[in-house]
Amino acid sequence: MYIDDTVYTGRPAERRTDAEEAIYQKLDELSIPYIRVDHDHADTMEDCRNIEAQLGAPICKNLFLCNRQQTQFYLLMMDAQKPFKTKFLSAQLGCARLSFADGVHMAEYLHTVPGSVSALELLFDSQNRVQLVIDKPLLQQEYISAHPGLSTSTLRLKREDLLTYVRACQHEPVLVELPVEEE
Repeated sequence: MYIDDTVYTGRPAERRTDAEEAIYQKLDELSIPYIRVDHDHADTMEDCRNIEAQLGAPICKNLFLCNRQQTQFYLLMMDAQKPFKTKFLSAQLGCARLSFADGVHMAEYLHTVPGSVSALELLFDSQNRVQLVIDKPLLQQEYISAHPGLSTSTLRLKREDLLTYVRACQHEPVLVELPVEEE
């Protein structure tokens, strides 16, 4: 996997997808600083570990989930090293057992594709169809990294700046505590 050795500040000089451009515009409007690393499409957490070294910050797991009826959608942010167990999250959210949502809903609500989803795409969920859920230990980190619309770039933002961004997109995160091991 190719990773550009340069760590950039600010948006790319060349034109990106409409979704990426909108995300960079929102970050600029909110005066949120970030650093950026460009790379090949990063689909796996293994790819992300290589990018983490360049960014100097961990990349979290971002899971796009839904209930069985596909009427409730969630974007879960959690530590990449922690295993995901749906029963613990479902119990804390008080909803039916969750599963992974499909790419059709991801494209419709968040304007992105599987492997690229992050909290930055909440900008496109103007009807609040997606509830942001954050595993509390993630908020102990100084930085949170996210893909801006497509997983060919990764941004490192201060935790508080990411929270400012999602709140400016009219999304208030729900905090949960997911166990490290099955209890």
